[in-house]
Amino acid sequence: MTAKFRRVFGSIKPVIAMVHFGALPGSPLYDASAGVDGILAGVRKDLAALQDAGVDAVMFGNENDRPYEFNVDTASTATMAYCIGALRAEIKIPFGVNVLWDPMSTMALAAATGAAFVREILTGTYASDMGPWNPNAGAALRYRDRLGRSDVAVLYNVCAEFAYSLDQRSLADRARSAVFSSIPDAILVSGAITGEAAAMSDLQDVKKALPGTPVLANTGVKHATVADVLKITDGVIVGSSLKVDGNTWNAVDPERAKEFMKIVRGVRK
Repeated sequence: MTAKFRRVFGSIKPVIAMVHFGALPGSPLYDASAGVDGILAGVRKDLAALQDAGVDAVMFGNENDRPYEFNVDTASTATMAYCIGALRAEIKIPFGVNVLWDPMSTMALAAATGAAFVREILTGTYASDMGPWNPNAGAALRYRDRLGRSDVAVLYNVCAEFAYSLDQRSLADRARSAVFSSIPDAILVSGAITGEAAAMSDLQDVKKALPGTPVLANTGVKHATVADVLKITDGVIVGSSLKVDGNTWNAVDPERAKEFMKIVRGVRK
């Protein structure tokens, strides 16, 4: 386990819960009538519900800024920074950030808000819904360090959602190569799109290839599957399963979140 991952999450297998922002200014689904105050109110409510449920960390993301971009509008990053800053006194657990799908904006947001970790697509080449996808880990990590945040833990998603990898190596080989060449603090394994589970065989293959690196399930972890997933992985990132009716775009359901963590605590015992 990497030192940064241990520093942020300790020795447990963490549950990192998503705090999804409503669509931000400049994106097609933005609700101008509710404005930034409406976004902040939704984020505050979800954060409180997740912390009350006992999750180990939260990650702020702009999941609703559809269609996604590789070079995110400055207004999106600025609005996220404003909202997280307004909530800092209320955040009682480690938090991370993810600006889809722009590693440079993600690093900037982490620097501005004091985030402990980030999640991004940083390696690989993909054909995606957004067009050709060629992330640059070297540029992103150097930018992080130039911003004085070399302490930020970086969680690498090695199987991009909404995309097909043009690299014909196995997922395990791609993950192993990313660890060798790109210095991740954890590797994330995803399903095809938000809310869809990663194949258990993929989780097993990647963890077998990387016994000394934290490997987390990044999407689609449900109440019925979290116990089995945690037997393989070093933690989970969860969003949709904790929402009302399990719908990604709904608010967090406090009771669903509490029940999820009750299951996790049983597994840890």
